[in-house]
This record gives sequence, C-alpha cells and structure tokens, in this order.
Amino acid sequence: MAYDIIEALALIAREKNIDLDTVITKVEESLLAAAKKRYPEAENLTFKVNRKSGEIVMIALKKVVETVTDSLTEIKLDEAKEIDETAELGDEMEIFLEVDEEFGRNAILTAKQVLIQKVREAERDKIYDEYITRVGQLVSGSVQQIDKGNIIVNLGKAEAILPIKEQIPREKYRQGDRIRAFILDVQKSFSGPQIILSRVSEDFLRCLFELEVPEIFERVIEIKAIAREPGERAKVAVYSADERIDPVGACVGIKGVRVQSIVRELNNERIDIIPYSSNDELFVTRSLAPAKVVQIDVFENERAMTVAVDDDKLSLAIGKAGQNARLASKLSGWKINIMSESDYNEMKHREAEEMVPVGQLEGVGEKTAERLMEADIITVQQLAKSNLEQLMKIDGIGQKTAENIKERAENFVAELEVKRNEDKQIQQDAEAEGEPEGESTEADAKAPDVSDTVSSPDAADDSDMVAEKTEE
Repeated sequence: MAYDIIEALALIAREKNIDLDTVITKVEESLLAAAKKRYPEAENLTFKVNRKSGEIVMIALKKVVETVTDSLTEIKLDEAKEIDETAELGDEMEIFLEVDEEFGRNAILTAKQVLIQKVREAERDKIYDEYITRVGQLVSGSVQQIDKGNIIVNLGKAEAILPIKEQIPREKYRQGDRIRAFILDVQKSFSGPQIILSRVSEDFLRCLFELEVPEIFERVIEIKAIAREPGERAKVAVYSADERIDPVGACVGIKGVRVQSIVRELNNERIDIIPYSSNDELFVTRSLAPAKVVQIDVFENERAMTVAVDDDKLSLAIGKAGQNARLASKLSGWKINIMSESDYNEMKHREAEEMVPVGQLEGVGEKTAERLMEADIITVQQLAKSNLEQLMKIDGIGQKTAENIKERAENFVAELEVKRNEDKQIQQDAEAEGEPEGESTEADAKAPDVSDTVSSPDAADDSDMVAEKTEE
C-alpha cells in the first residue's frame, strides 16, 4: 500500500509536469493543514513522506515533563525513557504518531482538497516559471477558440491569448489552425499564468528574420532598426561588419526565397530591406527609396531634415497615405519634411531674399557682428538656429550675450514668418475674389511634416516589389 502511494504521486507528477519532490512536499503541507484544522492550537506537528517506502508519518515535537498538562505538546519522563533511555526532563523529542489513528474522515477530505489546490498552484507556478524565461521568443500553437475577437492558443503545456490589438489586421483564423506568435508578456493571475502573444510587434518580425536568415541568428548580420505598420508594410535596416557579406542580399535570399517566407507569415506584408549607414543623411536617403533624394538640409538641434525629391517622384517618396515617409522617419529616428525640387528651390530663393545680415540685428554691435561672421554666422536666420553652446565658444561672447542675441534673432525670424503668412493670406484672398464662381485656387502641393501624419490620397505605392535592395 505504501508503495502504491509513491506510484500515485509519481503519476500526478507526470500528468501535471511537476517534480515528484514538489508533489510530495505539497502532500506534507496538505496533511499539516488538515491536522491544524483538527488541532488548531497544535504548532508542534509536522509530516514526513518516506521517499523509499512511501510511509506517511506524523511527528509531534513534545517536551519531557514530570506532569503532563497538555498531551499534544508534552510527554511524561517515564514514557519518554521507553522511547529513548537518555531522555531527561526539559528535553524535546520527536514522537511518531500513526496517521490513521489521529485522522478522521473529515480531516482526510480536508487534506485531499488542500492537496488538489496545492498541486494546481504548483502546476501554475511551473508553467509561469517556464514561460517567463521565454518572453521575447517565438512559439507555435493551434487555435483553440476565439472569444470576442481574442484568440486562445493551445501551446501544448499551456494556453495563451492573442488579443485583438496584437493581431495583424484582416487576418482570419479558425479553430484548429496553426499559428506562430511572439511571447510579449507573462503575467500571474488568479486563474493561472496569462501568456500574452503578439503578431504586430517589431520584435516578432526580428525573430522571423533570425529564423529564416542564419547570418542574423549567428550575428554576422545585425538588424539595426525596424519600422512597421502591421499587415501593410515594414522597413528593416541591416548591417554587417564583414565587408565581404552583402546584408541586403543575404536577407532577401536567392530569388527572394527568404524574405518571401516572412512575407507569407505576415499576411503578405511588404518588406523593404535597407542597408544601414551611420551617416544620418545617407541613411535617411536610403530609407526613402525608391524615391531619389536630390537635396537635403539637416537641422541637428531639432533632429529634423528637409528633403527634396524630383517633382514627379514626390508621391513616390511620400507613399500611399504617407506610409513610406512615415516609416522612413520612424526607421531613421529623424523628423522628415519632404517637398518637390521646385518647391525646395522656391523656398531657398525666398529665404535668400529674406536673409538679413547679422550686423543689422538690433543689439548686435559691430565687434560682435565681426566675431559672429568669423564663426560663419552671417545672417540673423543662422543666428536664430544656432545653439547657445556654439555661440559661447566664440571669443568675446559670454552666456548672457549669447542668450540675448539669440532671443532677439528668434523674435526677428518669428516676426518675419508672421508677416510672410499674412502676405500670403492676402494674396490668396485677392486671387479667390478675382476667380469665376465654381473655380478653386491652385494650391502648392507640399508634403506635410511626417513626424505627425503625412497624407497624399493620390500617392502611389513606391514599389511593386516586396523587398528591394537599395543601391548605395
């Protein structure tokens, strides 16, 4: 019978995927809980399950006394000597008790309920401990059910949930379908560990590339950045320190076989693979491919760039609903303003006409103006865009002077902008009044700032290819 207990506990351990020692510990804890229910004041009881024989014993720690006042915690000296001849008054002894004699039916039922609960808790802890270490990895499972749009995925040992917001738009699944996802998080809950999956995470795309491209898994090629709009389009910047390896070609694969495998997994999401460059201007230029950049202005302080492209390539650079420009901005980390070459040239011409020599700014003396021009700050507009550290490095210009002249320059440029806008509005109003009824004024087609939202309803997709190798 004793061996049957060990076999039964081993069976539970196998079914619940828990260590046998853990199950035995839970049995001891459940028996102790049952014992304390019968003897609420007994704090000296423990249980032991013999791993070899399977025998369960209850141990009471009792103090050797002359006269017993509490039989649960004390034992007479004569009785103690019968167990151990060396026992003396004041000693504490472990007395082995028969479980069958001490436990009634209700206590056994209590022990059973506690054991079931503790085994279930141990099973949940085992699952949590296993999957918390797998956060950030890919898993595969089958669709078990769909609950209010959320997909319950059977991973074999556990169940996971793929919330609606973590699903690729327009993807459809049915019960029994195989599904691959990224473990986003594992949380503890009352009903057990909550494993949260994602298919829209940029890290999901990263893991797919590691799976399909051995060079990425082996760290020969590094993914520097990912920008993604799930189900629509993604841009991936790759780099290799080994000049003999073409990172873009390795990721695309022969006849595009590698990237096409990822595209199918992502419900035909288009993927542009771009060679990374530490040169920000070159990287932004590559990020906007296939549109060709003809001019680019960099504003380090604002971490922004103004990019000019051929007039007939403006919609290509912006992309459908501003997607290409938006992804390029996210991939590079720069705020990008895209405009046509003709608009860019017009802007530069207008700026050149409005340029004011720095010596004409109120508060800038002749000597200060000379020092600024020696530092290549020729106009008030340049002064307004300079930073204080740059100005304070100029000999003879301290912090207070730098702050004063920079503030004056910024106010001057702001006033110019206000006046320009007012003049433009007056001109537009005059043109509108002079037009026949039913006709509309012709507006300049300039691309808005893509750091927020770029929209171009007539903009075409910039490539028919899923992945395009960008030429340097």
